[in-house]
Amino acid sequence: MSRKWGIGFLFVVGAAVSFGQDIHFTQVATNNMLTNPATTGMFNGWERVSANHKNQWVGAGTKYFTTSVAADVNFLKPKMGNHAYLGMGLQFYNDVGGDSKFGLKQFQMSFSGIVPVGEMHEISAGLQFGVGQRSGDLTGLIFPNQFNGSELDPSINSNEINNLVSFVYPDLGAGLSYHYGNRKVGFTRDDQTDFVFGVAYAHLNHPHLNYRVGYSEKLYGKLTIHANFLKDFSGTTVGIEAFGYEFIQGPHAETLLGALMRIRLSSGSKTTGLTRDAYIK
Repeated sequence: MSRKWGIGFLFVVGAAVSFGQDIHFTQVATNNMLTNPATTGMFNGWERVSANHKNQWVGAGTKYFTTSVAADVNFLKPKMGNHAYLGMGLQFYNDVGGDSKFGLKQFQMSFSGIVPVGEMHEISAGLQFGVGQRSGDLTGLIFPNQFNGSELDPSINSNEINNLVSFVYPDLGAGLSYHYGNRKVGFTRDDQTDFVFGVAYAHLNHPHLNYRVGYSEKLYGKLTIHANFLKDFSGTTVGIEAFGYEFIQGPHAETLLGALMRIRLSSGSKTTGLTRDAYIK
């Protein structure tokens, strides 16, 4: 019980003295719109759906989890030739941590314009409009003054005021992206090369977060620089995916680098579209 109290107490104190930061997924390359709205609709195909879930500190006796669901489509995309087209996407995520259920729910809409600048090159610009809700409840926490002489007793009145409030705020973001892809690959899909580079800025409006009456903190804007590279090895079913991300938000910075090997299970039909590419990573 003391461990639970310690984690919950540190979580609330940290929220009171630090500036707010964004949610984070380890497999960041699978959540494109969360990283950069300019990647909305920029993919091979016409629709894309993704889901991410993260559960942390399972052994701590309390819940820290983050879940995201996203879908995006493109419009006016030509099956043949090079013409500009549009992308639109929706994303919802829920982030909850600790016995205080301190967390964030956010809904976002992303729009992008994608313009080919060559046979294998295209650039895009995107905007993101979101609404966030933050909330918490201190009644689920245990404090030091509930110690009964031998253990922490939740039945003892802590006399702590539950002054966390639920509030809603608007959130804006924008981004730019460049994409190279050799679409004229063979039927076996064994010579594909794909590269994406982008820059995005989240929280353009620097929203104020009012966790308690009379207290407000500002959500720092976040600069993201990212690159993704995909290469299939000719004559095999094996390929690699590599990525690099740099996040800068206020005084905080994070660098993520990684790579995956993928094996193609089947190749989609280029003519009928009745079958899709399938991979295992």
